[in-house]
Amino acid sequence: MASVTEHLSAQTAATIQGRPLELSVVIPTYKERQNVAPLLAALEATLQGINWEVIFVDDHSPDHTADAIRARALFHPHIRVLERVGRRGLSSACIEGMMASPAPSVAVMDADMQHDETVLPEMLHILQSGRLDVVVASRKTQGGSMGDFAKERVRLSDLGSRVSKLVCNCNVTDPMSGFFIVDSQFFRAAVSQLTGTGFKILVDILASSPTPPRIAEVPYRFRNRVAGESKLDVNVELEYLFLIIDKFVGRFLPTRFVLFVCVGSIGFLIHLSILGIFHLFNAAAFVSGQVVATLCAMMFNFFLNNVVTFRDRRLKGNALLRGLVIFYAACTLGVLINLSFADRLLAAGLPWYVAGLSGLAISSVWNYGVNTIVTWRRIRESNRPAPATMWEGGSIDQEPAT
Repeated sequence: MASVTEHLSAQTAATIQGRPLELSVVIPTYKERQNVAPLLAALEATLQGINWEVIFVDDHSPDHTADAIRARALFHPHIRVLERVGRRGLSSACIEGMMASPAPSVAVMDADMQHDETVLPEMLHILQSGRLDVVVASRKTQGGSMGDFAKERVRLSDLGSRVSKLVCNCNVTDPMSGFFIVDSQFFRAAVSQLTGTGFKILVDILASSPTPPRIAEVPYRFRNRVAGESKLDVNVELEYLFLIIDKFVGRFLPTRFVLFVCVGSIGFLIHLSILGIFHLFNAAAFVSGQVVATLCAMMFNFFLNNVVTFRDRRLKGNALLRGLVIFYAACTLGVLINLSFADRLLAAGLPWYVAGLSGLAISSVWNYGVNTIVTWRRIRESNRPAPATMWEGGSIDQEPAT
């Protein structure tokens, strides 16, 4: 550690002498205490000659990652840490870190040593000399590699990349990369349009840019995690779905509402299927079939919404049963509002299909609003560290598991 300390002291001295800051490296962390020292040593070794700083954004890690960083920052001012309490999310962590930087160029990378820090000087040089907006470290351009990713995860990554290109304003081989350098002015021009959720901050930035970004790519090989544990879970896929939907329709409708309606549409198909089965075996049992179909469809909608639409407010245990009862009551009232409103429109002389769709729209807004406020109401989080499985951050380049 003596050599590392000497290097850090030299770097600090350069800053004190008045050299302008060239680069900020933003690193989101959660339970990465073991990686702090080797990562700082690696950055110091590769960024010699560059006036840089590193900003760790930690989501209140229970292993006290932030404390380990503060211990080093105490003697080296170019090491900074933002510890967030009650806020979670990899993308939002990156955004806060990037907005806290005065540097003209900002890099984003993981804390787990999976990103090859040795390509940072080349990325910075290309960004500055080419007057570009973004330089992406790509695993999929010539000379790059996905490393030891399983074939299934590589295929899933490729699928995600193809979907990303539908919303990105540029042609890039690896939009799912979490390792890149961006021009600060370009980033700040796009920040008001960022979704700020999920893991894929680069997709968010590229899709939010008011103009097509000037972009270049540098190949690198994705490495295995050195220490700590992956935070990968199904939230990666759900958050990515949220991001894509938001970039398509977020300017017109809330993303959560769109998912709520999609779940309701699936529930409607289930309702018709169950009603059809009843009619097939006993045509006279329409009323019974309607009741059973309605109850089953509502139950399906509740549990799917709990897992997908309101996954960040997911109900468990007794709260799950209570939520189901409230959901039934709210949606039943929604049906009554639907029927009453549609009947009034029909009586006023509007076509039946206009009346029907209007009633459906009113009940959908009612169901969404009431259930958002009552069934899945937001509960103030305590200051206790959240479990890793609920964290929305982690390794940016960890692709969704199959």
